[in-house]
Amino acid sequence: MFDRPDLGDKAIVVCLNFGEPDFADSVAECVELVRGAGVEVCGVVLGKRQRPDAALFAGKGKVEEIGLERTAQDASVVIFNHALSPAQQRNLERTLECRVIDRNSLILDIFAQRAKSHEGKLQVELAQLEHLATRLVRGWTHLERQKGGIGLRGPGETQLETDRRLLGARVKMLKDRLAQVEKQRQVQRRGRERTGIATVSIVGYTNAGKSTLFNSVTKAKTYAADQLFATLDTTSRKLYLGGRNSIIVSDTVGFIRDLPHALVAAFRATLEETVRADLLLHVVDSASDNRERQIEEVNKVLQEIGADTIPQLIVWNKIDIKGQDAAIERDENGHIVAVRVSALTGSGLELLREAIAERLQLAQPHDELSHS
Repeated sequence: MFDRPDLGDKAIVVCLNFGEPDFADSVAECVELVRGAGVEVCGVVLGKRQRPDAALFAGKGKVEEIGLERTAQDASVVIFNHALSPAQQRNLERTLECRVIDRNSLILDIFAQRAKSHEGKLQVELAQLEHLATRLVRGWTHLERQKGGIGLRGPGETQLETDRRLLGARVKMLKDRLAQVEKQRQVQRRGRERTGIATVSIVGYTNAGKSTLFNSVTKAKTYAADQLFATLDTTSRKLYLGGRNSIIVSDTVGFIRDLPHALVAAFRATLEETVRADLLLHVVDSASDNRERQIEEVNKVLQEIGADTIPQLIVWNKIDIKGQDAAIERDENGHIVAVRVSALTGSGLELLREAIAERLQLAQPHDELSHS
């Protein structure tokens, strides 16, 4: 596994407002991400800009403020809730005299901590190395400018070429291994297709309660926790809907705003389960004030992986927090569009099974369902 960078144990978080309508939610989410990485947030620096500064992203004055806060709090790392260019990251580290991490690197680090399966670890390492490759090439362009013939080439240029070659070889090896894993997954998928069993994938914003719901309906023991990206590895289980009907249900990695493209690309093999599904259970935290934006972000990633045309059933989860009743919601034509449930208490799960069966057009006696 590629070595995780040392984030330190105390961090200053930097969040700049470029005119986003939900800036406060973005700040809160970033703080949760940092804590999820096992780092203490000892200060949050906010600011407002029209556009990023080319050299320091935050501007000279704001960077001085960040430096003073870092010194006052004795923080070992500064974490930006934004994607930084290699040059900006290098300039910030020189100015602040500490390690600087951007949002993409932070999410990659969390993924590195949470990956449990062999495939998940391969995917995370591939994303890390491809991210590092951009830092290596763009961050060290001064070394590329060194010219010279035999005996005159500088050690910096030689080392850069060596690093590139080693990185390239490792990336190729990881892609080959993942291709083998994907072939195995395709064999398993074809086996399921021959049996005619319908497949359902659980998708949603990170921490919406997908794994808790998965465990509740399938009696599985997938790891579930109240933290961002608790689940990275896709898990599939058979779910009996009553009568002779059964389906395959898959739990998937949670989505988040501005999910690094390298991660979406690396996890494409895992997300194939989503693309191949007959129905998507789009789990939404109904207690979140930002639920509509979260739905948009999930749909954006689904579109990127080619799963936007698959039928969706919205699952309003965590109704126990607001004291709502379990129910099935239908449109003006009587079609099911959503189900209100609590994965934690189990309220509404029998309605969810009924809704899945109806959406998949599976004949199912209601009395059998209620006793399943």
